[in-house]
Amino acid sequence: MKHLGSLASKNEKIVIGLMSGTSVDGIDAALVRITGNYTSTKVEEIAFENYPYPAGIKERVFRLFDTSTAKDICHMNFVLGELFAKAANDIAKKAGVKEIDLIGSHGQTIYHIPEPICTDYPLRSTMQIGEGAVIAHKTGVVTVSDFRVADMAAGGIGAPLVPYTEFLLYGNCSETIALQNIGGVGNITVIPHNATADKVIAFDTGPGNMIIDYMTQKTMNMEYDKNGAIGAIGKVNRLLIDKLMDDEYITKPPPKATGREYFGRGYCEKLYTTCKDMSMPDEDIIATVTAFTAQAISHAIDRFVPYSINKMIIGGGGAYNHTLLNQIRKRLPKIRVVTHEELHKNSDAKEAIAFAILANETISGNTGNLPSVTGAGHHKILGKISL
Repeated sequence: MKHLGSLASKNEKIVIGLMSGTSVDGIDAALVRITGNYTSTKVEEIAFENYPYPAGIKERVFRLFDTSTAKDICHMNFVLGELFAKAANDIAKKAGVKEIDLIGSHGQTIYHIPEPICTDYPLRSTMQIGEGAVIAHKTGVVTVSDFRVADMAAGGIGAPLVPYTEFLLYGNCSETIALQNIGGVGNITVIPHNATADKVIAFDTGPGNMIIDYMTQKTMNMEYDKNGAIGAIGKVNRLLIDKLMDDEYITKPPPKATGREYFGRGYCEKLYTTCKDMSMPDEDIIATVTAFTAQAISHAIDRFVPYSINKMIIGGGGAYNHTLLNQIRKRLPKIRVVTHEELHKNSDAKEAIAFAILANETISGNTGNLPSVTGAGHHKILGKISL
């Protein structure tokens, strides 16, 4: 077992980042070489894999979002810990890397409460499962997990955290860039050229693939709209778009974060009923919710970003939806919109890599949140360390 002091002082580390997002598509595992820390951080991707959950696990995770007992959550916390550890061991074996220095695991969010829900204890709270102690035991590697709670303890909303890592990697750019991730939800980071950390703007723009996936599953019995093919042939209902854009989250100024608790099953079921009451064809429903995601992103930039953006880099599963990309480009004609793939990077690996970087920052004794983004009262060292 490595002593934490020697691990912290090691300039070059082999780190695995683990992530499961709001779409619950499986475990993203990124194996990277990290040199340095803070603004001297350099990252080289060695390997990336997505490990779909075994049969029945995805459904059991989804049940945790809606109807679950303490017994269910307790058990699944350890089940996912086992599966995350298996993913870490597997990617190391596939890459032929025998010694891993560190693991950073985001886990699986099952509930996130960014605003207080009662007056007697007006606290923000969050829960990610995938027990870090299980990962550390099964891999034999020091593991940092449960990153969001320290920010929320300091009064923040616990999200987004990835912008800190994006500042480390892109903070010295000679132009103003936006990094738009489109997973289950959409989140944006805007970094002015030669920015200091307190100038970074970041927040969740609203729904990403979550509503598109739901409508595709509901109407077409398909997991998702591959390449945006269905959305491309449908007609966008502008009246419904205008109604959706009046949503209180869309119009709320940052700091803000959202997730399945807001734009999840209940929201989607209600929206689907509205679409059917309007006698919308299935293709039009998918085209309209695709346009809604694009409109939410462009609205967020127009309304809440005071900088002139030169380039937007899009990552996440939404980067593969050509119709969604075209909708974004149409709404942001003055911005060069590219994907991570066009820059020879991996859209899927982005967030897993981010939590590898955050683990390195934690072990290095560096804070990992941006209070200007999350609303926290203090910079905080993030995560819990399992030896």
